[in-house]
Amino acid sequence: MKKILSLITIAILTLSSNLSAQQERFQKTLEDDNSKFTNVGNIAITITNFGVYGHAFSLWPQQPSCEFPIGSGIEHIYDGGLWIGGFKADDSLKTNIRGPFVTTAATDPVDGENGVEFTTAPSSVVRERSSKIESAFFDPAAISHQDFFMEFTDTNRTSSNGELIVAHNPYGVSVRQETYAWDFPFANFFIIFNYWIKNVSNKYLDSVYIGLWTDTVVRNTNVTSPRTGTSFFNKGGNGYNDSLSLGYEFDAAGDVGFTDSYIGIQVLGSDKNYDSTNYTTWQYRSTTDPNLFTPQNDIARYRKLEGYFGGSNRYGYNINPATLKQPSNRSTMVSAGPFDHLAPGDSVNIVFAIVAAKKFGTDLPNLDTEEQKKNLYDNAGWAIRAYNGEDRNGNGILEPEEDLDGDGKITRYILPSPPQNPKVKVVPESRKATIYWDKRAEDSIDPISAKKDFEGYRVYRTNSGFDLTESQDLNKALIKMAEFDSLGNDVGYNTGFSFVEMDEPVVFPNDTTKYYYKYEVNNLLNGWQYLFSVTAFDEGDPENNLGSLESGKLSGINRILPGTPAVEEDDVEVGVYPNPYYGNAYWDGSSERLRKMYFFNLPANCEITIYTLSGDIVDVIEHNSSSNGNDLRWFETFSREGNQIMAGGEHAWDLITRDDQAIATGLYLFTVKNLDSGNIKRGKFLVIK
Repeated sequence: MKKILSLITIAILTLSSNLSAQQERFQKTLEDDNSKFTNVGNIAITITNFGVYGHAFSLWPQQPSCEFPIGSGIEHIYDGGLWIGGFKADDSLKTNIRGPFVTTAATDPVDGENGVEFTTAPSSVVRERSSKIESAFFDPAAISHQDFFMEFTDTNRTSSNGELIVAHNPYGVSVRQETYAWDFPFANFFIIFNYWIKNVSNKYLDSVYIGLWTDTVVRNTNVTSPRTGTSFFNKGGNGYNDSLSLGYEFDAAGDVGFTDSYIGIQVLGSDKNYDSTNYTTWQYRSTTDPNLFTPQNDIARYRKLEGYFGGSNRYGYNINPATLKQPSNRSTMVSAGPFDHLAPGDSVNIVFAIVAAKKFGTDLPNLDTEEQKKNLYDNAGWAIRAYNGEDRNGNGILEPEEDLDGDGKITRYILPSPPQNPKVKVVPESRKATIYWDKRAEDSIDPISAKKDFEGYRVYRTNSGFDLTESQDLNKALIKMAEFDSLGNDVGYNTGFSFVEMDEPVVFPNDTTKYYYKYEVNNLLNGWQYLFSVTAFDEGDPENNLGSLESGKLSGINRILPGTPAVEEDDVEVGVYPNPYYGNAYWDGSSERLRKMYFFNLPANCEITIYTLSGDIVDVIEHNSSSNGNDLRWFETFSREGNQIMAGGEHAWDLITRDDQAIATGLYLFTVKNLDSGNIKRGKFLVIK
């Protein structure tokens, strides 16, 4: 029996027979790496080093499987992975041809198989690099703001722990995979999957198809837990757009109104010619329709790669697209091929994209109308544009005027670039936040025009309570407060920067950045969570038919909670709010563990002790000026990144005793001991439930 990735997986296996069966395909050894997920842009997807993406909810809710928008809890993929299939021959003339053979990174489990047929080298991990200079993973060779790259092979018949890979007939390939993610607002909704597949056998690989199989599931996990089993998975509707080579799924009957999004799998292109892109889908068990039967062996899987449903039926040919829009538990296959043959040592490069989008318009959210797919199609168009790079007209021929780097070859993954995001620091105070940012954006050079085209800054914030909505879309939640732009042109409002520019830059402790701009936000609510962002935008590029571009709002977000700063004076009273605490505070979540109240006017280093009226100790809390609530379930739920900043003189408490029990209605006493001076202050608060 293979080792399970985590104890969470074991818990899932005990909770649902349906989830148990699906979970079989994600039993991988502990040497495999599934710890990485994209966290730039607005789509967070787990990437592994064995050809799988998503994690079958084995790491939920600590790590997203495929979440869009980031922080929303709306998941879109259970798991998925690379499929490669074809025939073997002794030479290019197809002598002694045999097959088909299909290697799968993930698929529906069949008769003890788990479908995970790729293996990795010992100590192999998912590696990361970034084109962003300020990133800890900066590498001049990076393609995007967040590259992941890894290698794996199908040549082993046993996994790294020596166990047999059931029903695996190696095709004889090694794979280098790279994924690319950007935080540009026009490119933060897709992830590109770039594969180099090499024939490492001594045979010719013939009639090769390559595809991505994906168990798509669009559900809001804040509304419905994946632990509910079958009823979680059987609500998806499916479709395909041939012109974009895009298969997709939407929520047809699950958390309708709390999802309203699409997930799409798209073929972008290859360095070798192939005949067609193909789409098919099939149902996870429980069907009598032969068009939707799960493939049981390599012959049937190869037919799926070829684009066949049942028999000779294909999408649009004896398959009614309307039937696939009805809710069910289906998976998606998008493939390309056949590639004529790969000689020993030859390689093929093929590129896919996973694209997410919110539904457009006001049609009923369980439908799949052409208007609703506008954002999906636009986003898929941007994925194509990213892949095309210098080949702006997408004809596969590099025209002289397209050769931006002058190397005579098509350079892909060149996107128009807004100015670099400024570095931002937000300092919370009582009912106030002060935003500082630097000037780095003003030196940005556009990669297409080769000009410095910086124009100005925009300042954004969220409203109080945004984090308690069932569907958090930070792009929408961040509201523009102010805009400042350069003087002397016909772009923007020509405000200049005098309102925000300081006479001299400021530097903060343990931070060498020089901050030149300052903007104050008043009348905030203490104890509530706010997000702030500052973006930079350019003046546009009329010569290349590009409007003004803005850097990503989600890059460098500062999450703060206004409150009192640390207080060392002995004559300033400590306190609690809300006081009295009635049942639930407005900021509380939906369960007992998602409550909180605040102690305020605290010293920088102190110990808070809470007592009943009879003198029994309820809880003891250690506070310092960097305390930010990460020990509470509330912040684990509504501040998942854990980087929120408090003002230094407040501490959140979840009304849970040191014996892990919720406190009862009553009057409570507390003391605050200053650990530096030894001074003790006292207070009381009332809880009414």
